[in-house]
Amino acid sequence: MTIARDDTDENLWLEEIHGEKQLAWAADQSRRTMDEFASPAFAAFAARLLEVIDSTERIPIVSRRGDHYYNFWRDHEHPRGLWRRTTLESYRSADTEWDVLLDVDALGTAEGREWVFSGARLLPHDYTRALLALSPDGGDAVTVREFDLETRTFVEHGFVLPTAKSVYSWIDRDTIFLGTDFGPGSLTDSSYPREVRRLRRGQRLADAELVHEVTTGDLEVAGIHQHTPGFERDLVVEHLDFYRSRTLLLVDGELVHIEVPDDADVTLRREWLLVHPRSDWTIGDVVHPTGALLAIRLDDFLAGGRDFDVLFVPDEHTALEDLDFTESRLILTLLVDVSSTLVVLDPSTGWSRSSLAGVPALSTVRVIDTDPDESDEFWLHATGFTTPSSVLRGVIGSVEPEVIRSSPAYFDADGLEVHQHWAVSDDGTRVPYFQVAARGLVLDGTHATLLSGYGGFQASRLPEYSGVVGRAWLERGGVFVLANIRGGGEFGPAWHRAALTANRPRAYEDFAAIARDLVSRGVTTPSRLGCEGRSNGGLLVGNMLTSYPLLFGAIVCGVPLLDMKRYTHLSAGASWIAEYGDPDDPAEWEFIRAFSPYQLVRHDVHYPPVLFYAATSDDRVGPVQARKMAARMQRMGIPGVLYYENSEGGHGGAVDNAHTARLNALIYEFLWSRLAG
Repeated sequence: MTIARDDTDENLWLEEIHGEKQLAWAADQSRRTMDEFASPAFAAFAARLLEVIDSTERIPIVSRRGDHYYNFWRDHEHPRGLWRRTTLESYRSADTEWDVLLDVDALGTAEGREWVFSGARLLPHDYTRALLALSPDGGDAVTVREFDLETRTFVEHGFVLPTAKSVYSWIDRDTIFLGTDFGPGSLTDSSYPREVRRLRRGQRLADAELVHEVTTGDLEVAGIHQHTPGFERDLVVEHLDFYRSRTLLLVDGELVHIEVPDDADVTLRREWLLVHPRSDWTIGDVVHPTGALLAIRLDDFLAGGRDFDVLFVPDEHTALEDLDFTESRLILTLLVDVSSTLVVLDPSTGWSRSSLAGVPALSTVRVIDTDPDESDEFWLHATGFTTPSSVLRGVIGSVEPEVIRSSPAYFDADGLEVHQHWAVSDDGTRVPYFQVAARGLVLDGTHATLLSGYGGFQASRLPEYSGVVGRAWLERGGVFVLANIRGGGEFGPAWHRAALTANRPRAYEDFAAIARDLVSRGVTTPSRLGCEGRSNGGLLVGNMLTSYPLLFGAIVCGVPLLDMKRYTHLSAGASWIAEYGDPDDPAEWEFIRAFSPYQLVRHDVHYPPVLFYAATSDDRVGPVQARKMAARMQRMGIPGVLYYENSEGGHGGAVDNAHTARLNALIYEFLWSRLAG
C-alpha cells in the first residue's frame, strides 16, 4: 500500500521507530523526564510500589489443565518469570510446592535473549506438550516453540514459528492450525494472518496445507479445533473487522457458513450453538434485541431451524459481561449498574437457572477458569476498590464457592468509602462513575482527584483492588474516580455502539460531564483534577487535553492513539477502523478530525501539564503517536510537556516488575506534584 505523505506534519521523521536519531530523541526526552523526579524520595516511593508488585503474598492465579494447576509468576528474584504448576491439594496449603517447568530468566541467559513469556497452549487431554509464546521485547509478535512438559525441554525438531503475530492452535499431537507471516501477501493490512494453514510435524512452513484465506482488507483468519470428546470439529473464523466475523464449520473438506449476523458473537459447545447479537436480529416476526443471548442445537440450526431458546435479555440496567461453560452448566456473568451477578443455567433441564450461592456481594466477580471437558469446577476472582482480592473455587452441585487464596491489604482502607454517582452528559444520557475517597469527605473543592477511564472496544472498567493506587494515591489523601463512559461494555453492545465512529465524541462528552460533576459537587476544582488513560484511554485523555483543557490540572497519556489522520498506517492501526472510522476516506475524516488531538493542538491555548509515555517495542499502537504529540507541543513552546519511553514492554509499557514500579511511580508523582501543591 502506498501511504500518502503529509507535508504539513513536521514530525514524520519520528515515525521510524528504531532509527538511531529517533531513539536518541526518545532517550534524551526520557532522561530529562526522569531527571526532574530523581531523588531519594522518588526512589523510596518506587520501592514501596515494587513491594506491592513483587509481594510473595499476592495471589498466584491458576488455570486447571488435567490434574495440574498452572501459573506464571514474576518477582524480584525472577524478573522475567517462572512458568510452573502445582496440585489442588498443594495450592490449598499455606506453603504451596511449585513444580517449575520453565525459568524464563535462565532461558534468556542460556540463549543470550531477553525473552518475555507470552503464554502457553497445552495439547488438550494430553497435557505433555505445549506451544510456548516468547516475545523478544514484550511486543505482540512472538516466537512459538514446542515444549515437552515431561522432560522440561524444547522438543528437538518440534514446532517452531519465527517471530510474528501468529495465530495457532493444536489439532492433534502432530498437527496444528497456523496463521503467521508466510511471506509476501500472507498478512492483512492490519499486520495479522491472512491465511490459515494446517502444519504437520516435520513440514516446512512453506509446505503447510492452505485451509482458507481472507482478503488483505479483513482483520485476520484463524483455525480452531474443538477437542471435546464426541464433539470434535474444525472451525475457521474470518475476522472481517474488530466486531464482525464469520464462523465456518469444516465438514468433509468443505466450509459451511454458520449463517448468523456478522456482528454477532458465536459460541459452539458440545451440541449447542450460542449467539450473542450486537444489534437487533429479526427472525420472522421475532426481534432478538441487541445484547441478548440465544441458544439452539447446532444440528437443528444447520438444518434450517431458527427456534432459539432465549437465555438472556438485557434491560437498561443489566448487560451480559461474559459466559463460561463447565462440563454440564453455563455460568453467565451479568453487570447490574456495573455490579457483578452470576447466574447458572442447566441445558439438560431446558436452561433452568439459579443463582450461584456463596458469591461475595458488592464485589466485581469474574470467572477466571473452568475446564469444561473435565468437570463442573470453576474458579472466581472477587475484588473491590477497598477490599483485597480473593480467589474462590467451587464445583457446581457439590461444592459451594470457598475462598482459597486472599490478597493481603497493601494500604489502610479503613477510613475510605466507595460511592457510585451519575453525571448527565451533553445529550442527556446518565453516565455512572465510582468515587473512592475518605469517609465523610468535606466537599470544599480542595481534594487532589484522579479521574480514570477508557470508553472503547466494549471493554468494561469495573471496581478492583489496586495496592498501587492505594499506596500511590489514596494513602496520600487523593480521591480516585473511575468513569463508566459510553464506548465501554458496562451496559452491553448498545453502550459501546453509542460511541462508535462518528459518535466517538459522546465518550469524551461523558468524561467531561463527570469532570464537571466532580467540581459542581465540591469534590475538587479543575486545578486539582487530573485524568489518566492508556491506549484507547490515551486517546480519551488526549481529547481532554485538546478539547477540554480548562477542566483539568494535569493529564497522563499512556501508549496512546493521538494522530488519527495516520493511525491506520502506524503499527496495527488498520485493525481499528471499525471503532474509529477510516481517515483515508474524506467523508470519514470529516468526523474523525474532530477527535484527533495531534491535529487539534494549538499555539494560543493554555494546556495543563501533560506526561506522555510509550514503549519502543509496542507493536500494537507503537510509540510514534506519543512521540509526535510531545514533539509538536514542545516545538510550539507549550510548557509542562514531558515524555518517557521504555525500550521494552510492548503495549503494556513495562516488561518486568521493576520497570512497572518505576513507571507507576513516575505517573503518580507527576500527578501529585501538579495537583496537590
